[in-house]
Amino acid sequence: MANIRRSRGYNYEHTLVQRLNNGQWHARRLGGSSTGLPDIVAVNNNAGILLTIEAKSGTSDTLYVPQDQIKRCLVIREMFSFYRDTHIILAFKFLCKKRFRRKNETVYESRRLREYYKEVVGIPGDTDIEDLPIVKCTYDGKTYNIFGDNTVPLNLPDFSMPFHQALNRVTLSAPQERRLKQQPRKLVSPTIMRS
Repeated sequence: MANIRRSRGYNYEHTLVQRLNNGQWHARRLGGSSTGLPDIVAVNNNAGILLTIEAKSGTSDTLYVPQDQIKRCLVIREMFSFYRDTHIILAFKFLCKKRFRRKNETVYESRRLREYYKEVVGIPGDTDIEDLPIVKCTYDGKTYNIFGDNTVPLNLPDFSMPFHQALNRVTLSAPQERRLKQQPRKLVSPTIMRS
């Protein structure tokens, strides 16, 4: 079972790195918990942006990020303070199969795949690990702080990943592109469509 979970996590990290690696962004999977580093680091050197990412993937209704994994992201953020714009991202992927126990058997039920990207904000880099919460994310995207036996809503803000921004760029439809090629640029005012 542990190998399946590890494989799921690796696959999600690998997918995120592939999505992030485009013209301006460079991402690498760092090996995660065994190395004492975050799962993924991504940079946009032109814009001076650094993302440290902890990725969680699973079949249950809740996914957790322990304190030590948040601390690793803080350490990397402080180490690369040259970057003007730094973000700690918790990436959660709830798979389309929900796993639960029924009558001492593991049962899977179909559901919709969901991904959430939450930004950890307002934590100084020198915060002691004991002062960090365990972060819990539920299938509906709600986040919570867990300190000992206390669970309180956290409401981490959503983060728009670079590959989402690329999908939201304005593009011209094929007929509009043909018209642009046929007419002088300064006279054309095409209708712009979102893809």
